[in-house]
Amino acid sequence: MSISGITNTALSGMRAQTTRIGAIANNIANSSTPDYARLNTSLTAVTSGGVKAVVSPTASDVDPATELTDLLEAELAYKANAVVFETGADLWEMLMSITRD
Repeated sequence: MSISGITNTALSGMRAQTTRIGAIANNIANSSTPDYARLNTSLTAVTSGGVKAVVSPTASDVDPATELTDLLEAELAYKANAVVFETGADLWEMLMSITRD
């Protein structure tokens, strides 16, 4: 995999987690709304590399403990993807400095 492929994969992971965090925030904000359908985020792999987030309503109620656990998981996944992205950017910068010399 190329450096740009690595950074694109990490970027898609960050976008997917951002979508997931938005759905979680919506669930928490509407937890006391009557007849609110909890939003669930499904992550699927993309054949070209990366991940795609799809948000869909479910029949379950909003449980604050579940939402906070999902939020922590999404935060950690976002941070992991950000570290991969930064590492890819550092590798790209190092490669560019080598080719200049």
